[in-house]
Amino acid sequence: MHKQEVTIYDVAREAKVSMATVSRVVNGNNNVRKETRERVEEVIKRLHYQPNAVAQGLASKKTTTVGLIVPDLTNLYFAELSKGIDDIALLYKYNIIITSIENRLMKEDQVIQSLLNKQVDGVIYMSNRLPDEAAEAFKRTDTPVVLAGTKDNRAEFPSVTIDYKKAGTEAYNLMYNDGKRKLALVVGDPDAVVNSDNRVTAYRKFVKDHDISEEHIYTNVNDYSDGYNLFSQLEKDGIDGVLVTRDSTAVGILNAALDAGKKVPEELEIITSSATQIASVVRPALTTVKQPLYDIGAVAMRMLTKLMNNEEIDDTHIVMPYELVKKQSTLNS
Repeated sequence: MHKQEVTIYDVAREAKVSMATVSRVVNGNNNVRKETRERVEEVIKRLHYQPNAVAQGLASKKTTTVGLIVPDLTNLYFAELSKGIDDIALLYKYNIIITSIENRLMKEDQVIQSLLNKQVDGVIYMSNRLPDEAAEAFKRTDTPVVLAGTKDNRAEFPSVTIDYKKAGTEAYNLMYNDGKRKLALVVGDPDAVVNSDNRVTAYRKFVKDHDISEEHIYTNVNDYSDGYNLFSQLEKDGIDGVLVTRDSTAVGILNAALDAGKKVPEELEIITSSATQIASVVRPALTTVKQPLYDIGAVAMRMLTKLMNNEEIDDTHIVMPYELVKKQSTLNS
């Protein structure tokens, strides 16, 4: 019999027991006689029976399944976060259901509810922000939720992230100390980019503290082509230093600058804050705010395993260390 075709009914029939008895054996229930347990286990092994996690959950109240919510499956930032999550999930024997909320016809809270309806034991939320409707959807359930790579300004949900304000300030300081005075911030959708409020706050404070007369915040710049097309506006505005939230956008700006004969970093410095592989393979290589993306994902998943098992957690808002890695797109490299 092919193992994919084997059901709990087949095991029960071969072992001459009830399906409830098979379920108790599979779920480690001690209320089964030794000889019966051994007979059931022998049949399970012989038929290569693979218990369905959801079916097991009917008895154990657990599905050993975790929901992972991401905004963009093609974004390397979230891909690297997900790798850390997946490795720890595998270690603790959890399966993952991935749900993307990009370009969905349903509202975000409806996407969340659809995932929760799958009876997941916990959720890791990696979306660009946590809107009110999403927060309310999570609060209506007892399912544990951990935010990875983003933070809830309400402090209602556990999170693992970096200090985006501090990282942004350090990036601006680097460019300012290199003599750059027309500093800019480039983000995607200001209401949707990861921690854009923290980044904007850091930028505006730095501009104010250093008596820089003009603010230059460019929004809705989401990918390579957007970055490439933005360069002409940066040139027009006299920008000589820019912090970019997405690596692909930063590469677009870089290539447009080089195509226009702009000297990088002498005339334009570029720092990106995702630090995915793309930032290191381009030339000149991009200076980056290097986030420990794998570790953020791994720590978030470990926190979630503790929450799902009602274990004690010392800190529910973990701020991971980051590093400003100086490469060829800034002078001080």
